Amino acid sequence: MTQNGQTPQEHTLDNSLALLKDGYDFILKRRREMDTEIFRTRLLGQPALCMGGKDAAELFYDTTKFKRSGAIPKRIQKSLFGVDAIQTLDGEAHRHRKRLFMSLMSRERLDVFMELLREEWEAAAAKWERLEEIELFGESQELLYRAACRWSGVPVDEETARRRADDMGDMVEAFGAVGPRHAAGRSARRRTEDWLEGFILDLRAGEFKVPEGTAAYAMAFHRDLQDRELDSRMAAIELINIVRPIVAIGRYVVFNAMALHDHPEYREKLAADEGKYRQWFVQETRRYYPFTPFLGASVIHDFIWKGHEFEEGTMVLLDIYGTTHDPALWDEPDKFKPERFEHWGGSPFDLIPQGGGDPNFGHRCAGEWLTIDAMRVGLEFLAGRLDYDVPEQDLDLSLSRMPALPDSRFVMRNVRRKYQI
Repeated sequence: MTQNGQTPQEHTLDNSLALLKDGYDFILKRRREMDTEIFRTRLLGQPALCMGGKDAAELFYDTTKFKRSGAIPKRIQKSLFGVDAIQTLDGEAHRHRKRLFMSLMSRERLDVFMELLREEWEAAAAKWERLEEIELFGESQELLYRAACRWSGVPVDEETARRRADDMGDMVEAFGAVGPRHAAGRSARRRTEDWLEGFILDLRAGEFKVPEGTAAYAMAFHRDLQDRELDSRMAAIELINIVRPIVAIGRYVVFNAMALHDHPEYREKLAADEGKYRQWFVQETRRYYPFTPFLGASVIHDFIWKGHEFEEGTMVLLDIYGTTHDPALWDEPDKFKPERFEHWGGSPFDLIPQGGGDPNFGHRCAGEWLTIDAMRVGLEFLAGRLDYDVPEQDLDLSLSRMPALPDSRFVMRNVRRKYQI
């Protein structure tokens, strides 16, 4: 294979610092400068291919060409995902574990979660009415944590609920961070794994009981391909991989609130329809605001795609943020326009804020449907069931901060519920 010359190459010893500086814009910025879907660079001291767009996303989720094992750095496993968790598996081991996760995402189970979530929003709103102001991000993380635990069969201790929710959030915060933020995420993971491993052991010993349909039961008693129970630590890690992503929806709650604040004209449209517009609004929030910057894999064997050579073992990054802002896929991608989803075809490879492909068999997030439904519930309250004031604050989003979040965390004052007659 001698076709490397067809792939644009960055001439640099290592671009890791530039990745931290540019953040979400790292790959898209260079794709635009080079006018290419794909380019070569060096990251973390090794060669890397960076690519984006719909065709690249479809290629990336071809499990005959790419694997996740060994592609996710240990520093991310030790803070965000957990060491050797489902995100790092391939082949039948991944499919077997993915079936476990997808079994928890039936329509019936999702409906149960949404009812619990509405209860938590109601309880939170009642509390907020008694306060002068609240920080929406921290509050939404806690209410999502409470709903996730109740749904999963994990006991909620009133004295530790906010701290546990913050720990889940700190694991997410550690992604893309160095220094204190990353250290806080690793410490949070250790505390949470210790806590939930003890809970798993109590379940197995019969000292605590949960319904069979819950995630806690499923993880405690799941059997692998060798018909063995998961190691208790791994069971705890995978239980975290149910609760933590739900807590992470707190970012989308803030992004929904920011979109409503920046585009108040949509409030009437959201109130007038019977859910269709709410769906468009949620999907546009997922597309427009920065959530996942990129995902990684490694090449299984040499192959050529569109004249570009992929060598075995090469690290490959798929530009998630750039694909959801690709002008070849989205008209005026830097404008917030929910109406664009009226005629969207539903491709699994263009709207990929939580990954692409088939959620049942690939590495697309198992909780994507839950995320969309949870965002709709939050939007229902923010746009229709609550009144509140938004004081002057810093709501700018820096694309160099991964994961992105406004410095103010979205402060709300004078929150009051709208009572239905």
